[in-house]
Amino acid sequence: MKVELIERAPVGAALRADARRPQALLGGARAAAELGLARGEFARAVQLGLVRRGSRAAGGAARFTRAELERVKAAPGFPEALREQVETVAGADHGARVLGTGPSRFTRLARCGHLVPVGYRVNRYRALVWLYLAAELREFAAREPAMLSGAAPPQDRELMAAGADLRPRKWRERHVGLLLRWTADPWERAAVLAGVLPEAEVLAAVPDPAERIVLAALAPPPPYGHPQVPAAAAVAGGLLLAEPPEEVARYRASLEFALTGARGQSNSTGERGPT
Repeated sequence: MKVELIERAPVGAALRADARRPQALLGGARAAAELGLARGEFARAVQLGLVRRGSRAAGGAARFTRAELERVKAAPGFPEALREQVETVAGADHGARVLGTGPSRFTRLARCGHLVPVGYRVNRYRALVWLYLAAELREFAAREPAMLSGAAPPQDRELMAAGADLRPRKWRERHVGLLLRWTADPWERAAVLAGVLPEAEVLAAVPDPAERIVLAALAPPPPYGHPQVPAAAAVAGGLLLAEPPEEVARYRASLEFALTGARGQSNSTGERGPT
């Protein structure tokens, strides 16, 4: 037994030393623990690009370098400042308290696109609850105090009279924009854009079945907080796809542009998919 222990000790020591190397890759749970963040706080920090992901594991899970974690720790005010950046509030009542106004005004500001959700959840009554960054609400209150009282501007009155609700569209715009920031590869960018389009639009824009297989394989997972329970997932599922015709047209044009670059890359390398 003594010989076995002596032989195994250097292996464990080597693993610990490897984990301390600047470019060593850690999983999300380990990275969150090292930063002292709750799972939701860490997921939001990654979503917003405050914690940058390293190369993915073979199964697609995000990994993080120790150098990146040290960079985050070295930021002024860590960890309180980071927690403030990722703090979210749920629904109109909580959001209105942060904003310093009433729930009905908060709802109007959100429905008219002045306040952009950062996420969502489905409550036990299968109702969609939007999440907002508390820091952004405070910034809006300081920047637009006139919007917190008095009559609504004409454009908002027109939107409300038409029953408009820009929250889903504004959330998709934010979500897609964040996903595109994470990659410069044209095939992965095309996959992000294809993922937000209805199936009929993807079929029309990508007639080649082999290309559609590539895009499906590269499609990003649902955002953090997307419900797993089928009944709740059905409520939130519609949020993932563009709906107004002008929104669909914009993402369709962006997809076709990304595919032009992706196909050019394939022509130069002889392979489909990211290089």
